[in-house]
Amino acid sequence: MENFTIKDVIDILLVAAVMYQLYRIVSKSGTGTIFKGVLAFIVLWVLISQVLQMRLMGAILDLFKDLGLFVIIIIFQDEIKRFLMSLGSNRTFRFISRIFRSKDSGELNDAVVTSLVVACMNMAKTYTGALIVIEQEIKLGNYEATGEVLDADISTRLIENIFFKNTPLHDGAMIIAGNKIKAAGCILPVSQNQDIPKSFGLRHRAALGISQETDAKVIVISEERGKISFASQGKIEANITPERLQEFLVGSMRRRKKGKR
Repeated sequence: MENFTIKDVIDILLVAAVMYQLYRIVSKSGTGTIFKGVLAFIVLWVLISQVLQMRLMGAILDLFKDLGLFVIIIIFQDEIKRFLMSLGSNRTFRFISRIFRSKDSGELNDAVVTSLVVACMNMAKTYTGALIVIEQEIKLGNYEATGEVLDADISTRLIENIFFKNTPLHDGAMIIAGNKIKAAGCILPVSQNQDIPKSFGLRHRAALGISQETDAKVIVISEERGKISFASQGKIEANITPERLQEFLVGSMRRRKKGKR
């Protein structure tokens, strides 16, 4: 204990913080049990090889440790990507992303928010399914490329026409960045979380998936129930009112403006 310094305390706290953040990410993706198994193996390896110094058992575990690194990367490749994305979107590091931030990534203006809310309200009344992703700090260019690039001005009528039943783009997601509809008919990652309610369909799972991988805000309109849902940071609030949706969108804009000050 004589060599235990403040540097060691900081080291332990940093490791704990990283492990906690990783656990949060893998819990959302449904691989929490595998993550616990990896942690148990690490504790066992440290106990046998470093503390008890059991040579034979330690040598066997060392072999698994060397191979296990590649296995972990393969199993948790999506979670590692999400962790790096969450690190990059953290407020502490946002100043770096702002250096490379393009001019078209500004906040939604009041007219756009109104158009979105009215369109969602109308589509909910007619049981028209929709999936709308609103870009935040993390760029969604990779997902835009999976659909039809539009770069169009936002209007209630255009949104409703895109998601009208049997139109070519109605099944995919619409991506909004700044005050433009960047693309429609886009393919999104689907959440693999096993705790998602059975009543949620593919659109809701895709909304959770993109909100887990990025900091995007996502609006979902249920085609079966005619209800509006809102997803953010891997969580979803179902059956919200148009007024509640407007609060989400306006609140998102205000938080981003405060972050710039």
